[in-house]
Amino acid sequence: MRVCVGTIVHHPEDARIMHRQIRALLEAGHEITYVAPFTDCNVTADPRIRAIDVPRATGRRRWRALKAARSALKRGVQDADLLIVHDIELLFRLPRRRPATVWDVHEDTAAALETKAYLPERLRPILPGLVRRIESRAERRLHLMLAEESYRERFTGPHPVVPNTTYVPRRQPAPPGRNRVVYVGHLSAARGAAELVELGRRLLPHGIRLDLIGAADPDVRPVLRDAQRQGLLDWYGYVPNRHALRMAEGAIAGLSLLHDVPNYRRSMPTKVIEYMSRGIPVVTTPLPAAASLVERSGCGLVVPFGDVEAAVRAVLALRDDPAGAAEMGARGHTEALARHNWPDHAGDFVGRLEEWAGRRVTSDVEIGVLEAWHAI
Repeated sequence: MRVCVGTIVHHPEDARIMHRQIRALLEAGHEITYVAPFTDCNVTADPRIRAIDVPRATGRRRWRALKAARSALKRGVQDADLLIVHDIELLFRLPRRRPATVWDVHEDTAAALETKAYLPERLRPILPGLVRRIESRAERRLHLMLAEESYRERFTGPHPVVPNTTYVPRRQPAPPGRNRVVYVGHLSAARGAAELVELGRRLLPHGIRLDLIGAADPDVRPVLRDAQRQGLLDWYGYVPNRHALRMAEGAIAGLSLLHDVPNYRRSMPTKVIEYMSRGIPVVTTPLPAAASLVERSGCGLVVPFGDVEAAVRAVLALRDDPAGAAEMGARGHTEALARHNWPDHAGDFVGRLEEWAGRRVTSDVEIGVLEAWHAI
């Protein structure tokens, strides 16, 4: 099977796209063409794939990437049996003649608009309704694949869920250490960037360092750079997921201080499962899915939203009880290996795509609200 995979929004090394889905397809013997922003992200493509480079869509700078996307996808689907797109923006750039097409729904797009600082105020009231209309049109014309069970409620038909699990080492990870905590993932205001900086400041007198591993939104980068210059934390920027998780091993705790916003309220933060997979105790805010998993499995501690002092107390409690922290880490690893190990889901994912590749979709997605979306 020949598969074309496309994104103009995500990093080419995105864990879900590259290191779970594309890797599973390659391991099953399928051929991959990958349309992604390699140059803009300073990435050299895996030699096993055919790479087509496009600009990256970021903030309000999206038109150049959108303009390049149609021709790139048209090249990518030549002789392809299946097309997978990962961005709602690409629904406007699908080639008119194309193979069976899948939209991999990564997030609750309408809810996520609340956290997009670059959106003009005048558009905010109309965008959620616009997104719901786009989703409804796409559902009637494409195959959909969802990253969360909760996303089912946004659609009328049944669609398979491909969860954001991870690769869980079978070996028992090293026990938590006593001198650093970590955050792995994208950094933004809604993901607790300000709280993380303040946490780093308050932990420093206790001899505990904060490692931040991930790219950041433009509005929080100056704060992170200033904190690093002051010696409050170490910010490594974007690191491919497989390397980032190795860097995280041995931390006192893995942090997930996400805010209570609609896009996070009904989703499982992937970082929580990733910390568990590496035997790292979790410190999370009480988002329902994360809190339920942590409390049920006994793999960490839950702290109130925005309460940095509670997060400090949680980290110090874990540091001062190494045996208890090691037990939490071990429980998290056991739970992740049993229920959240990507190889256990990869076969179903590949099988569903192979099934869909036998049916072709040739009508374009005609959505009459393209200009309004471009205004984003």
